[in-house]
Amino acid sequence: MAVGRIKLENFTAFRELELIPSPGINVLVGANATGKTHLLKVAYAACDRGGDEESFVDSLRRVFRPHGDDVGRLVNHAAADGTASVSVELPGGEVSARLNAGDPQYREPGVGPLRWGTPPVAATYSPPEEMLAHAPGFRSLVRLRELEFEAVYADIVDRAYLPPLRELSPAQAQAAKAVEEALCGTVETHGEEFFLTNSHGSLEFMLVAEGLRKLALLWLLIRNGSLAPGSVLFWDEPEANLNPKMIGPLINVLLMLQRDGLQVFLATHDYVVLKELELQRSDGDEILYHALYQDGETGDIRCSPSDDLTGLHPNAITETFADLYDRDVRRVLGG
Repeated sequence: MAVGRIKLENFTAFRELELIPSPGINVLVGANATGKTHLLKVAYAACDRGGDEESFVDSLRRVFRPHGDDVGRLVNHAAADGTASVSVELPGGEVSARLNAGDPQYREPGVGPLRWGTPPVAATYSPPEEMLAHAPGFRSLVRLRELEFEAVYADIVDRAYLPPLRELSPAQAQAAKAVEEALCGTVETHGEEFFLTNSHGSLEFMLVAEGLRKLALLWLLIRNGSLAPGSVLFWDEPEANLNPKMIGPLINVLLMLQRDGLQVFLATHDYVVLKELELQRSDGDEILYHALYQDGETGDIRCSPSDDLTGLHPNAITETFADLYDRDVRRVLGG
């Protein structure tokens, strides 16, 4: 398993939280402001190495981009001693960091590969916003200018530009073919511009529907080896701008890749994503749901895991859809 236990103390919205993921597909659900994206970013920062001279604190800084690069702003305001701790278990050991709210430019002593203490883990983070239509010139702009973009945006563009592998494994080829069928085409790159290509010709991404561009990104990542066995995919709101009809093919591909050894973390607000996972899962698929919620008494963010959707509680998504159904029935019956 690439990413193991994630433990946070006084970090952003979390006073104290421990999440033990599945080696397969992990689904984070919860209301807004319950920390789903922050959990994805913490784990990604532990895997991603922006450079050999970075420590884990530096990686958190580049992934979260707090104001003024002040990592102290990531400390929970209610922390009595003004410090936070973060730890993530990886195959080579535990990566950990402490943050100090009183030191805006806090850096852990010692940097470089030995400071990490663990080998890097291949990881890809796909943000809710689709970036490929804006990719031409974006990398140069990020390198030359001070921009308020978290590192995940430049990182996903870099991943998309990687050349394809010479040969795909049978599982990768099958997954790529499934995406091609959903896209009704393939993706080509001319210079820095992406095109969707099929029997009718080529269409630049700026003219392609955003939901299809998200599927196109998945095709590129499979083809270039970014989603190889042993690596991790963090996908924040995969359903964003995607028609519900396309969620089924998307989940089918993610299940294929999970069976091939890819670990997946999804953060979602979508009922169709949850139901497709339940309906398409087979014996042996490792799917774990994590419900993030605010404790009614303390106000702290808690996590409740379940390997079965029906046992997940609280679940604001299914509860809301059940409420809609009940209201619809009452309306029809005149109640």
